[in-house]
Amino acid sequence: MKRIDGKVHRFAHLIVYGCQMNQSDAERMLGQLKTIGYEPTEEMGEADLILINTCCVRETAEDRVYGKIGEIKHLKRQNPDLIFGITGCMAQKEGEALIKRAPHIDFVLGTNKVHELTRVVREIEAEHGHVVDVELGETELPDDVPVARSGKLSAWIPIMYGCNNFCTYCIVPYVRGRERSRLPEEIVKEVREAVAAGYEEVTLLGQNVNSYGKDHKQADFADLLKMVDEVPGIRRVRFMTSHPKDLSDKVIAAIRDGEHLCEHIHLPVQYGSNRILKAMNRVYTVESYKDLVRRIRAAIPEVSLTTDLIVGFPGETDEDFAQMLDFLREIRYDSAYTFIYSKRSGTPAAKMEDQVPEDVKKARLQQLMDVQNEISLEINTKLLGREVEVMVEGPSKNDAAVWSGRTRTNKIVLFAHDGEQPGDFVTVKITHPQTWVLKGERVH
Repeated sequence: MKRIDGKVHRFAHLIVYGCQMNQSDAERMLGQLKTIGYEPTEEMGEADLILINTCCVRETAEDRVYGKIGEIKHLKRQNPDLIFGITGCMAQKEGEALIKRAPHIDFVLGTNKVHELTRVVREIEAEHGHVVDVELGETELPDDVPVARSGKLSAWIPIMYGCNNFCTYCIVPYVRGRERSRLPEEIVKEVREAVAAGYEEVTLLGQNVNSYGKDHKQADFADLLKMVDEVPGIRRVRFMTSHPKDLSDKVIAAIRDGEHLCEHIHLPVQYGSNRILKAMNRVYTVESYKDLVRRIRAAIPEVSLTTDLIVGFPGETDEDFAQMLDFLREIRYDSAYTFIYSKRSGTPAAKMEDQVPEDVKKARLQQLMDVQNEISLEINTKLLGREVEVMVEGPSKNDAAVWSGRTRTNKIVLFAHDGEQPGDFVTVKITHPQTWVLKGERVH
């Protein structure tokens, strides 16, 4: 709390771990905090309120949170009036156990309680007690929750919450609840508001966007894509994440025919053998996935396909892993997010026999990355000499004279800065394609 120009200012510091949905939730949390007089600060030491929005998909994410909780204990000693809260998936999973482990935490809010933040903070301010609210239920996040967007260029737009798939390795359905779709008119309204605020790109978010609308039957995902594509002023529409079992030909056609729908599909396969896919409860087969990819590429020849891959799932054999590498070489993703299987308590896979040794997991992960990196470079090399549309993001991390942006297919492009501003759309000719980025020259 500071007095500036005769006025008292209160500051909030938000720490966000995990996925884009967590980022979106945090924007709604900050929006609420602003309505009760808190201003955002990057300096944790000057904050009157610290909020950690947590992830528990992997053990390393939880370890980082516990480390940060310990760090904040010292700040709480220095300032007993500091309000400290934990929200998100780890809060949902651990609940009251977090406060028992770290009594300097003032409140724990579950994933369905984002809209209750202002009520809880006021309660803490008035009574200085502990609050734990992690009742999951089937309640929907109200659509009138204020949003304070963190990004300046692209807006996260949640279209649904929860997950019905129960993959055996995944904790998300247990901490996010069952699928609930927002009404299409509310989503389109939020997109319009984002465009009016200067955002020309939006990303539609859901644990499985392809199952959007199955609960209210007013519109399916393809219908929603068409509605968003028609919003005046929009330049690019992205979405994530797609479950392969629900990606329909109608959605593929919507992307093909849409003016502003980006030619990039993130399509997590997780593994490349039927035996492991069945153990993961992914429902589809290698053959059905390959057929889906064939239909996508036939309809959208310029599409960029990316994926998630897990190595070291319980029971994985050398034969399974060899099938995975063969699958990768056949599908040829533009890029892949690769992970070592992480045992999550409360999931069926955590109790499975034949857990793979860590050294084997790490060796296989390196092999997987080597194969994918080779494929990514080969695909990017084909773009040599091509001219691509790039939305400018800003200076690169290593050189302020070199700026970066993204293509419609979500590839990062580096080019020499020549007066461009973040949010500008420019044409760049690719001169040096690399594994992870494309380097090029502005076309004037």
